[in-house]
Amino acid sequence: MNLQKGPLEIRSLRSEDKGALVKWLSDPLVLAYYEGRDRPFDLEQVEEKFYQSDKNVQRCLKSFEGNNIGYLQFYLLDDEGKAEYGYPNLQACVFGMDQFIGETDYWGHGVGTSFVKMILEYLTKQEKADRVVLDPQAWNTRAIRCYEKCGFKKVRLLEQHEWHEGEWRDCVIMEYQPAK
Repeated sequence: MNLQKGPLEIRSLRSEDKGALVKWLSDPLVLAYYEGRDRPFDLEQVEEKFYQSDKNVQRCLKSFEGNNIGYLQFYLLDDEGKAEYGYPNLQACVFGMDQFIGETDYWGHGVGTSFVKMILEYLTKQEKADRVVLDPQAWNTRAIRCYEKCGFKKVRLLEQHEWHEGEWRDCVIMEYQPAK
C-alpha cells in the first residue's frame, strides 16, 4: 500500500523501518502515550510485535515531507473484535486503527490530524468501511482532540482496558462514520 497526498505519505512497513521503530519505541516521551515508559522496545521486540505475519493487519509507516515520523496500522474487525468494542451483532464493515507519531518535533502541529483524515478517506472510499473505531486511553486528551477534529465521536468507556505503566487504564471507544 502507498498513499500520498501533498507532503503526507502512508506506505506499507518495510524491513528497513525497524531502526525507526526501535528509536521511537525507546523514547520515553513516545512511550508515555504508546506502550508505556516501563516497556521500551529493542530490535527483537520490534520484530516480534511489528513484523510477524498477520494478513489481517496492515502495518504502515507515516512520512511527512520525506521524513519518517510515525507508525499506523489498521485492520478489519472480526466478530470477536466487534464484540470487544461493543458491536456484537453489527453486520457492517468496521475497521480498527492505531497510530502514533514517533518524531516528537511533529507533535502539536496538525500533522497527526492530517494523517488521520487521509487514512479515513482511504478506509471509507477504498475499503468501504462503514465505521472506523479506535480506543485511546481516557486521559490522552491530545489524541482525543485530534480524533474529534477528524469526525470521531466518543461512544463508550472501556474500563480498565489497557495495561499501561503498571496499572490497568480506562480507554474511550471512539467511532467515525462517513456521511451517507
